[in-house]
Amino acid sequence: MSTPTESREEAIERLTRRATELEAATAPKTSEHLAAEAVTSQAYKIIAELLGGVFLGLGLGFGADRLFGTNPWGLIGGVLLGFALSIYMARRTANRLMAQAKASGLEPQSVPFDDEEDEDR
Repeated sequence: MSTPTESREEAIERLTRRATELEAATAPKTSEHLAAEAVTSQAYKIIAELLGGVFLGLGLGFGADRLFGTNPWGLIGGVLLGFALSIYMARRTANRLMAQAKASGLEPQSVPFDDEEDEDR
């Protein structure tokens, strides 16, 4: 007994269906836990940028004070410049994350204001 021959369109449709099933089966699964870890790592990155900029400015200011003998102005200027740099870097990172979220189709959801604490007084 010979097998019935299928038309070219039927064969293409069958192969496309099998390819789609294979792609769905081998696609990486995302979970809420992995998403939470990604968000947490980005938050730690922003915190590290904030602290790193201030500490870098503190170190450069201290070095300038020791080198030029300008106590405490080098330290104050270094901390202020480091703080400004850290705010700039954190803002840039936050903007990049927001652009990625918008590109993936996610819209930020606002948290409703809850003033129950004020009503109790």
